[in-house]
Amino acid sequence: MNKEILLVVDVVSNEKGVSKEVIFDALECAIASATKKRYNNEIEARTHINRHTGDYQAYRRWQVVEDNLAEDQTQMSLTEAQTRNPNIGVGEWIEEEIKSVNFDRIGAQTAKQVIVQKIREAERAQIFEAYKDREGELVSGVVKRVERGNIILDLGNNAEAFIAREEMIPRETVRPGDRLRGYLRSVRPEPRGPQIFLSRTAPELLINLFKMEVPEIAEQFLHIMGATRDPGLRAKIAVKPNDPRIDPVGACVGMRGSRVQAISNELSGERVDIIVFDENPAQYVMNAMAPAEAVSIIIDEETHSMDVAVREEQLSQAIGRNGQNVRLAGQLTGWNLNVMTESQVEDKHEDEALAVLELFMEELEVEEDIARLLVQEGFSSLEEVAYVPVNEMLEIKDFDEDIVKELRTRAKEALLTKSEKTGEDAAEPNKNLLTMAGMNEKWALALASRGITSLNVLAEQSVSDLMTLEGMDEAHAGQLITTARDSSLPLS
Repeated sequence: MNKEILLVVDVVSNEKGVSKEVIFDALECAIASATKKRYNNEIEARTHINRHTGDYQAYRRWQVVEDNLAEDQTQMSLTEAQTRNPNIGVGEWIEEEIKSVNFDRIGAQTAKQVIVQKIREAERAQIFEAYKDREGELVSGVVKRVERGNIILDLGNNAEAFIAREEMIPRETVRPGDRLRGYLRSVRPEPRGPQIFLSRTAPELLINLFKMEVPEIAEQFLHIMGATRDPGLRAKIAVKPNDPRIDPVGACVGMRGSRVQAISNELSGERVDIIVFDENPAQYVMNAMAPAEAVSIIIDEETHSMDVAVREEQLSQAIGRNGQNVRLAGQLTGWNLNVMTESQVEDKHEDEALAVLELFMEELEVEEDIARLLVQEGFSSLEEVAYVPVNEMLEIKDFDEDIVKELRTRAKEALLTKSEKTGEDAAEPNKNLLTMAGMNEKWALALASRGITSLNVLAEQSVSDLMTLEGMDEAHAGQLITTARDSSLPLS
C-alpha cells in the first residue's frame, strides 16, 4: 500500500504538471480528513507521509488555550498541556499519534475532492506566477470560446485569458480556433483562479507590434515616442531616430510596405500613419496632421492649443471622417488642435484683433490710431502693455517716454480695477511658469499679479522688472528670463 501511495504521487504529478510535494500535501489532507470522519469530525487530525518510503502516521491535535477556555475536543487547557510538555505555550499544538485509516479505505470521493482541489490551487498559483511579471507584454493564444462578444483565450498550460467586448476591435470577426494576440493589461488573483486580462484596442498593442516587426526599434536605432488609435480604423505612431542615418518612416514601413502591412493585418486592417517626432511642437503637429499639409500654425500657450491652417481643398482630409485625423493628431501630440482654412484663420485673427482694439480703446481711454498701433505691434492684452519692457514700447513709431509711461499707468490701473471687481488678488500663473527651472510658487504668484502668467510674457521682461520680487537677485533674474526665452514656443 505504501508503494501505491508513491505510484499515485508520480502519476498525478506527471499528468497535471504540478510538483510531487503538492500531491503529497493533498494525500495528507485526504487521509487526515478520512481520519477525522472516523471520529465523527470531533477531533483535529494531521497526517504525515514519508516522501521516500510512503509510510504514513496520523496524529490527533489539540490547540493549547488558557485554562477554562477549552470549548471542544480540539482544544486543551494550558495546565493539562504542560503536564505532557512543560515548555508548551498558548496557541501552540500538542499532538498524539493515533491509528489512521488505511489508504485503500479512504472514501474515493473524499480523496478525489481533496486532491483535485489541491491540484487546482497549485495550478492557479503556477499560472499567476507565470504571468504576474508579464504585464505590458504581448500574449498569444487560441480562441476557446466567444461569450456575448467577450473572448476566452486558451494560452496553454491550463491558462486562460479574458478579452472584454469593449477591448476587442469593433466589427472584428473572431471564431473558436482562431489565434489572437493581445496586450496584457493586468493579472489579478481571484477565488476562482487568476484572471488574465488582455486588450486588442490599447495603443500599447500597436507599440509592441512595431517593436516585434521593426529590428531598428529593438536595436534602439529608433525610439517610439507615442501612439494613439481608433481601433480597427486608423492609428498614428510617432518615432524618433537615434541615428541620423536611419530613415524612420522607411524602416517602419519596410520593403514594399511589408512591415506595416503585417501590423495592419494583425489589427484587422487598421491603417497606420507613421509620424516623425520633432522637438518643435509646431513641426510635430504639422507632421502628425499627415497626410494633410499644414500651411501655418499659430500657438496659444495659455490654452495649450494651436490653430492649424490648411488649404481649402485639404480641409476635409485634415479633419478626417468624423474628425478622426485631427483627433488622433491631437491625442498623439498632446495639443488641442483647431483646423481651419487660411481664410478662416485670417477672419478669426481679424476678429481677435478687433476685440483687442476695442479693449485698448475702452480700458486705456485712447484714440483708435494709438490702439491700432499697439495691435499692429503685437500687443494683445493689458498685461503686456503694463509690463512689457519700456525700451520695446519706445521702438513703436511716434511713441515717446511720456506716452509709454501714461499707457503703462493706465493699463496697470485698469488691471487693478478688474482685480478688485472680481475679488481676485492676482491672475493664476500657468503650469509651465510654475514648474520652470529656478521658479518657485511665491515668485510665480507675484509675477501673475502683474499679468506675467506665461513663459512667453516672462521672456519679454528685463532683469530690472524682476528685481522688485522679494528675495530676487540680478543673476537669478537673468537666468529665469533666459530659461523662459529658451522655452518659449515660436509662433509661425
